[in-house]
Amino acid sequence: MFLLSTIDLVIILMYFAMMVMLGYYMRNQARKSKDAYLMGGKSLPWYMLGLSDASDMFDISGTMLLVSMAFLYGFKSVWIPWMWPVFNQIFLMVFLSRWLRRSNATTGAEWLGTRFGRTDRGVAQSHVIVVVFALLLCIGYMAYAFVGVGEFLQIFLPYERISGMFPFLSHGEAAFAPGSAEFNAALQVSKHNTAQFYGVLICLVATFYSIIGGMHGIVLADFIKYMIMIVCSLCVGSIAMYHLGGSSAGVLNNVPNGWDSPFFGTNLGLDWSNMIDDAAVKLQQDGYELFSAIVGMMLISGIMKSLAGPAPNYDCQKILSTRSPEEASKMSGFISVILMPIRYFMTMGLCVLGILYYRELNLHTGPDGVTNFESIMPAVISKFLPVGLIGLVVAGFLGAFMSNFSGTLNAAQAYMVNDIYLKYIEPEAPRKKIITMSYLSGIIMVTFGIGLGLVIKDVNMIFNIITAGLYGGFVCANVLKWYWWRFNATGYFYGMLAGIVVSAIPPALSVSGITNYFDGTRMLYFFPVFIVIQLIACIAGTYAGPATNTATLLNFYKTVRPWGFWKPIHEMAVAEDAGFERNKNLGINILNVFMGMSGQILLMLLPMYLILSQWTGLGIVLALLVVVFAVMKRTWWNRLADF
Repeated sequence: MFLLSTIDLVIILMYFAMMVMLGYYMRNQARKSKDAYLMGGKSLPWYMLGLSDASDMFDISGTMLLVSMAFLYGFKSVWIPWMWPVFNQIFLMVFLSRWLRRSNATTGAEWLGTRFGRTDRGVAQSHVIVVVFALLLCIGYMAYAFVGVGEFLQIFLPYERISGMFPFLSHGEAAFAPGSAEFNAALQVSKHNTAQFYGVLICLVATFYSIIGGMHGIVLADFIKYMIMIVCSLCVGSIAMYHLGGSSAGVLNNVPNGWDSPFFGTNLGLDWSNMIDDAAVKLQQDGYELFSAIVGMMLISGIMKSLAGPAPNYDCQKILSTRSPEEASKMSGFISVILMPIRYFMTMGLCVLGILYYRELNLHTGPDGVTNFESIMPAVISKFLPVGLIGLVVAGFLGAFMSNFSGTLNAAQAYMVNDIYLKYIEPEAPRKKIITMSYLSGIIMVTFGIGLGLVIKDVNMIFNIITAGLYGGFVCANVLKWYWWRFNATGYFYGMLAGIVVSAIPPALSVSGITNYFDGTRMLYFFPVFIVIQLIACIAGTYAGPATNTATLLNFYKTVRPWGFWKPIHEMAVAEDAGFERNKNLGINILNVFMGMSGQILLMLLPMYLILSQWTGLGIVLALLVVVFAVMKRTWWNRLADF
């Protein structure tokens, strides 16, 4: 059993104390106005917001997953995050962040008013479904964070270490003989109680600095946490390079041929069968053997999801909090630049140590009897990091969960205050009352989030149901809203409703064991069905109601300046203003998306080649990155003010 040292514990406690003091310190900034509280007064610089957003994405569960992917798939693992898709940030960077920010809205639901107007029944319905979507998503994320952070901390500070200090956590295992079935069952309950106890404590800390400090406090806390993660990543990667001794042979002798190449053919081409049997079984379970076809499906579904724009969560809130549309684009671009190299330097460092000392690690076994490769990360941290650095890494990852939790909470507060309280209850509420309602809404959302985490033990499945179901239903309606003039609020409502319902059916069946929806890549095969059903609902709903008010469409088209199927509205705009020009940037946007996606992959590969001391590959990656940055300086950065 691994136990944190006193020095590590002091570092973690100092971090929590600093977060509490930070929230208290930033409270005066947050009290200035509603926008100051929820959006930092739209005065925060783009690089701070981008770093804060990257901090929200540098989470424990995601990093554990990336380490396991790097272990099993090597350099080919850089393609697998297209499943999510990680390149949605490139679409935001190139054009969608600018389009969204031009609305000058406070939330994603409020943004709908700029696209569909604010009067007819369809607008009210679409507004309600987006608010419901956003709040359910926030509750799911907070419940996931609650359980995940407790389970992670229990690895380093187990129940046995604190049972004497907190006897109320015990389920009475002392009354049974050690090793008996009754003793083991009671001990498992006690450990579960301990994880929940940690979750409550850490979520309360995050709640304090989020509710009291508002967006200013969240962004500053994220900045501090990310600085910690940069130091941790550099240390972990350097330790791995030290153990390699300047040669990649120690790793390459223990992995299949092709592991150190990002290129692939029709099949994956990695054979673990003569090295680690469980790794071969895991690859078969994951379903990536026909790698070209899987990557192609991930690319198509990812493009659709990316064209829809950001979901109404912390990512959307950070974009709307920027000072200008140009800074919104810069912020989204900065996320990949600051996140990918740092995160993958840590990921590859942990992966390399896991490969070198695989036989010495005490890895957990999953319910199917196969090694749980996601446990490589905590196992390596506990075994190979020195005292002090372990505390810093654990504090950083706990801070990552707190960042995600607080960013989600801030988004939920914005929806409850702007889209429920100010819209339906007291539109003319004074500033002081608005801030009070923000505090109250935060407490309500945290209560629901923690409550779900306490009641639902299998929170990962619930999280998948919420995100897979809701995100699956999010795509089609939110693509059409940008690119087709005739699409109206009624079509949006029915498209979202149909999408959420049909997308939730397979995950719901998975809970009862009827389907294996979440196994491997099976989610990809459902995606075309979801899209067809959503498209039918969107079109039927659109033509079931009148077109959006012409004045609203004209204002949206002239303000946001989207490209797409807007010809009738463009002709009206030209009739009003003969000098008005349409957005002609489709071609250059496509080029920049291609260049940005390429650059993002290269930024992932950069630390992988560096840690393995593969200098030829590193040189090629650096040269290609120079080309990407040089081209995008001319085609993107210098043209941020264009449409």
